[in-house]
Amino acid sequence: MQENRLAECCESREVHEDLLKIVCEQLPSEEDLMDLAELFKVFGDSTRIRILFVLLEAEVCVCDLAEALKMTQSAISHQLAILKRNKLVKSRREGKSVFYSLADDHVRTIISQGMDHISE
Repeated sequence: MQENRLAECCESREVHEDLLKIVCEQLPSEEDLMDLAELFKVFGDSTRIRILFVLLEAEVCVCDLAEALKMTQSAISHQLAILKRNKLVKSRREGKSVFYSLADDHVRTIISQGMDHISE
């Protein structure tokens, strides 16, 4: 059975003004929507998701991340820079090591809800 490639459409064109007014009043600005789209692009990379999953469990240094994910420290650092720039992770220096952790509970919630969604 082949799935339809297009979403179903209304049979007649009728604008529901009352609903449209509510939607337009609640719609975020174009800039906010673009920022949100950019944030979700960050989650669109499997390496960054893997890093975030490690950080769900513990605060770790770049060396530990590289070992856990079987990647080079350089590759991990590149992805961490993107995650940090997007305020998804934070870092702290301890001696010669730099430890990374999730920036806040919002990141944990986003990942958790994403996993719930794909598990349905």
